[in-house]
Amino acid sequence: MPVDLIQPDWVCYAGGVGEDITFDREMIERFGCRVFAFDPTPRAAAHVEQHAEGLGNFRFLPVGLWSEDTVLRFYAPRDPAHVSHSIVNLQETDAYFEAPCRTVSSLMSELGHNKIDLLKIDIEGAEHEVVRSMFAQGVFPTLLCMEIDQPAPLLAIASTVRRVRNAGYRLVSVDGWNFTFVQAEALPPGTA
Repeated sequence: MPVDLIQPDWVCYAGGVGEDITFDREMIERFGCRVFAFDPTPRAAAHVEQHAEGLGNFRFLPVGLWSEDTVLRFYAPRDPAHVSHSIVNLQETDAYFEAPCRTVSSLMSELGHNKIDLLKIDIEGAEHEVVRSMFAQGVFPTLLCMEIDQPAPLLAIASTVRRVRNAGYRLVSVDGWNFTFVQAEALPPGTA
């Protein structure tokens, strides 16, 4: 992550908290950012309640991210020890719960943000649809960090990466299936 770009006044959205808020905590404690985290999974909500108490500049909403404001099914992982549920049913299971989902732009409107500076998503296959709709609605965070969850068809991965690059982003880091993009105009001269 290009930490030299991050500013204390940044608004950061984190989709797919699971049972790990270390990234969120780091953005707050190291950089002074405001973090808004989203995850409808009951275990994620319980984890946040237990581990985010007293964490200033942090707000959690128990909703999923999607391309429209609606209620959707979140399918369970095959391994019950895992927390992450999937709208697109990545692991082809039958068990699910239903939860509200929101677009990034409608959350911004509700929370009073005219822009977000960083979007981090680990949303179990929904990333393709969320990125597509976010760009279509004119939302372009400075930093976009996303995990492309597997299994995913190579064509879908290539299409999403191409969509992000065509929206004016530069791919600055790949770590496994974790991709970090920066708006080219935010990079220092000579690096874009």
